[in-house]
Amino acid sequence: MAVANGMDRGAAQLRLSRRLAGLLLAGTVLASVPAFAQEQTPADPTALTDPLALPSADGGDATPDTASTTTNSVPALTDEQQDALANAADDGAVGRVGSETERLNAPESSVDGARSAFGDPYEPTGIRLGSFVLRPSVSQGIGYEKTKVGSAATSRTFSTTGFRGSLTSDWSRHQWTIDAEGVYQRNISGVGETEPELRINSDLRLDLSGDTVANLTAGYSFERESNSDPNATEGASAQSGVHGFTAGARVTRDFGLIRGTIGVDLQRETFSSVTLANGTKLIMSDRNYTEGTLTARVGYELSPALIPYLEASVGKSVYDDKHDQRGFARSSSTLGGRAGMEIDLGEKLRGDLGIGFKRATFEDRDLAAIEAVTIDGSVFWSPRRGTDLRLGLRSEIEPSTTANESGYVTYETNAELTHELRDNLVARLSGIYTWRDFSSSATEDQYVYQVGTGLTWNLNRWLAMTGDVSYELTKQSGADDTGITRAGIGLVLRR
Repeated sequence: MAVANGMDRGAAQLRLSRRLAGLLLAGTVLASVPAFAQEQTPADPTALTDPLALPSADGGDATPDTASTTTNSVPALTDEQQDALANAADDGAVGRVGSETERLNAPESSVDGARSAFGDPYEPTGIRLGSFVLRPSVSQGIGYEKTKVGSAATSRTFSTTGFRGSLTSDWSRHQWTIDAEGVYQRNISGVGETEPELRINSDLRLDLSGDTVANLTAGYSFERESNSDPNATEGASAQSGVHGFTAGARVTRDFGLIRGTIGVDLQRETFSSVTLANGTKLIMSDRNYTEGTLTARVGYELSPALIPYLEASVGKSVYDDKHDQRGFARSSSTLGGRAGMEIDLGEKLRGDLGIGFKRATFEDRDLAAIEAVTIDGSVFWSPRRGTDLRLGLRSEIEPSTTANESGYVTYETNAELTHELRDNLVARLSGIYTWRDFSSSATEDQYVYQVGTGLTWNLNRWLAMTGDVSYELTKQSGADDTGITRAGIGLVLRR
């Protein structure tokens, strides 16, 4: 009997030891699986399905066996780990592992929590063209505009046809992006000047090495000069069309904590003829010019999120005609410098803001030099998911066409607030303030205020409806105030 009791006690102790060992192994697995999933969850949701995102044991790239890799990037368990999980099933441990893994790999929810697990149902998928992805859109709308100058008012109803598109490379190294947008207007009734626009920009990024990146840029733009522009021809039925051509090259290199950038930019603007009220043409070719600017920047990385910098620039503009129609030689040279800060706190806050000084001197000694304190930059802030605020500051020295007037300094502040009311409904609120500071006391400063609001209703992935209302007010001492009210509605077809 003693022997039997001893055998029973030994068997019980053996079962207890195996049970404790199984629970200990299960606890080890439970502690390691969520940590692994958290470390391997990439910031880009698309990377969750990329098996190349998993590193190998030696730190290099690895291509794991698809039979043992799940779409959530959770590693396959060994036989011992599977047995341990089976033994711990009675304690409810498997349910905790599954819920934790699902939480770590769940897609971000939208404002109203209705976003599909397969991604944003209102995001266009684009069209793949070889190693490029094209995302085009075409819009058609109708608008109303009322212009009031002093006590006189005119109005028009017009149709607007627009297009927008981007072509982006999908290469493992380097990137080429081409963006284009255009607007064509046609009056249906009333009187008013149409405002066509066209912009095409190209940016080729070359990853020369891990520390060196080069960018080659080029672009073209067209727009009609506004009637409220200081250089506009008074009483013209159609202002001059402005053609802009740009090209540039920039190289950025990291030297440890120091980041250096050097770049050159070329810009050319040509002006078409102005149509006067009596139908005659006024040639504006004396305003055509070419400008080149060399810029150098040195920044110090306090942290990956904060990089203060110093920047210096030198430029030269040369006019096609030695003298303009009034006999002034307007070719000029510019010198500038500024200090600023680059901020990158992720999707919540990022931007570049700097303050500096710029001086322009003219070839004609009768034209006084222009000096200005400049504030330039852009800041993006997202206080909460679905709400985005963009703030921009710009300072620029502009040439003049007025006799004995060197030019003026433009200070512009613009802001745009967007908010997702629902997954498929986005509200917009924007404002622009422009101050044109004339160096000569003969011309009064000009102030332009613009406010606007709008809605975009995404009917599905390919079709959206838009509505916008805006008001623009131009004030200048000695001249009548100009107010422009615009409203429009349209449809956008995209792919």
